[in-house]
Amino acid sequence: MRRTVYHMLGGEGHSDLLVKVVDAFLIALIVLNVAAVVLESIEHLSIAHGPVFHVFDLASVAIFSLEYALRLWTAVELDDSRFHHPVWGRLRWAVSPMAIVDLLSVLPFFLGIVVEIDLRAIRVLRVLRVFKLGRYSMAMNVMGAVARQEARSIGAVLFVMMVILVLTSSLIYLFEHRAQPHVFSDIPTSMWWAVVTLTTLGYGDMVPITPLGRMLGALTAILGVGMIALPAGVLASGFSEQMRIRREEYREAVEKALEDGGGINRTERRLLERTRRGLQLSEEEASLILRQSVETGHLCPHCAKPLHGPHSGPEED
Repeated sequence: MRRTVYHMLGGEGHSDLLVKVVDAFLIALIVLNVAAVVLESIEHLSIAHGPVFHVFDLASVAIFSLEYALRLWTAVELDDSRFHHPVWGRLRWAVSPMAIVDLLSVLPFFLGIVVEIDLRAIRVLRVLRVFKLGRYSMAMNVMGAVARQEARSIGAVLFVMMVILVLTSSLIYLFEHRAQPHVFSDIPTSMWWAVVTLTTLGYGDMVPITPLGRMLGALTAILGVGMIALPAGVLASGFSEQMRIRREEYREAVEKALEDGGGINRTERRLLERTRRGLQLSEEEASLILRQSVETGHLCPHCAKPLHGPHSGPEED
């Protein structure tokens, strides 16, 4: 039964009809929860339909709590040997990123019962349920891998941005404090100006009026264009590199399956499909990689059997 539940929750892939139905139901429930949080913030809707929102939230918490409990129960079915122990395996799963997201999606409700919390805070925290979509979204999974892969580069960019932020806020305080003591009263206050200028937003609530201050403002705005482009470039490069690595891993799996020269049997196809899902590749990408590997190895693109076998002549090609 535990293995069946594990499979139903997508532990062995999301290709079966039952798994797809469960996935679609949970995705729809997550989207409806986020929409409910947004709509409930509208005062007249909250007053008119408050009981409906409350009942829907209770039902959602019950379903998400059951999902969390079932995932915790079936954690020992994961392929990784670290989770096989009935106690420590489940505890290791409980501190994994997606498990923490699952817990945070229901925790505000139970905290509101135990301790006194502002209801508005509980409602806003329900938006955290949107992160549960990361389990079903290829983009979020890839971006998480990119963030881990490019952590040092992103950290270096953030460090440079922090240095520039402190430097520009200190200089604008030096240039503008005498002319506008109530506007640029101190360096922490001036940091707001530096942030909105570096991001090229320029709200206009803090504007330099001295020549040096205006020159610094222009330089800061120009630097901001480059600073915004830096993390975008790092993430774009990391995304491309991550996809290239995943395609190469799948290509290696395909070539390993084709090593025997006897084509791809049913077991190997099942293994390749599991590898494809694990690497978050689309069926189109996997099919293209398989076709390229077949053509490179001079194999039939339909049955993956050698076109030039030991007993085949030119007329059989």
